[in-house]
Amino acid sequence: MNYSGLDWGILGPALIAGLLVLATHVPLGMQVLDRGIVFIDLAIAQIAGLGVIGADALGVPEGGIAVQLAAVTAALLGAWLLTWTERKMPQEQEALIGVLFIVAACLGILLLAGNPHGSEHLKDLLVGQILWVGPRQLMWLGAISAVLLAAIWRGWIARLGRFGFYAAFAVAVTASVQLVGVYLVFSSLIIPALATRRMQSRRRLWVAYALGAVGYALGLALSAVLDLPSGAVIVCTLAVCAVAMAAVGSAKT
Repeated sequence: MNYSGLDWGILGPALIAGLLVLATHVPLGMQVLDRGIVFIDLAIAQIAGLGVIGADALGVPEGGIAVQLAAVTAALLGAWLLTWTERKMPQEQEALIGVLFIVAACLGILLLAGNPHGSEHLKDLLVGQILWVGPRQLMWLGAISAVLLAAIWRGWIARLGRFGFYAAFAVAVTASVQLVGVYLVFSSLIIPALATRRMQSRRRLWVAYALGAVGYALGLALSAVLDLPSGAVIVCTLAVCAVAMAAVGSAKT
């Protein structure tokens, strides 16, 4: 075990990034469960990632504003498409979301096929690089999170109907997927919301936030001590925390 890896200079910014992701993803995840479209986050995250891969294939400098625009444009197009399919084919929506995810994933693989660093790019997209988040990325994510939270709590998203929800979702996922990866985006949205689904509405949100924060903190610490990939470890710790919460809840009833 490597206890010297518990360096706040590295783990601190990563934890802040995780908390910012949770700030928007927990309430959005609850809406996803209520709407019965659990895999929308995977689809939108994969489409946003496809925008990043496409920009890279066109020679756009990595990390620039053009890459962000490509990612959010792709995600918003995906949001518009899902809005249309929900209106036209509501019974098939979940299946169509799955199809959209797999098509976007395969297109990404095809675009990376001729890239000598393609496997590394794909790994970064799926697992993320949360340990290497910088101050500029945190400020960008914090600004987007603040706007989205204001839109959620003031009801602006609800007033825009289906597209308002899908568009807000697209922006939130685009902002987070490049930092934490597709797997953590899905876990941050679904695991805290699912673990607290049977709780009363007032208490539920704060318990879900607490569960997510503990999962991220423990996951980062364990990944540093055990020298394992942070994204994968955090996903596992979030799942373990959710199972532990369910076990405690069952013991009390």
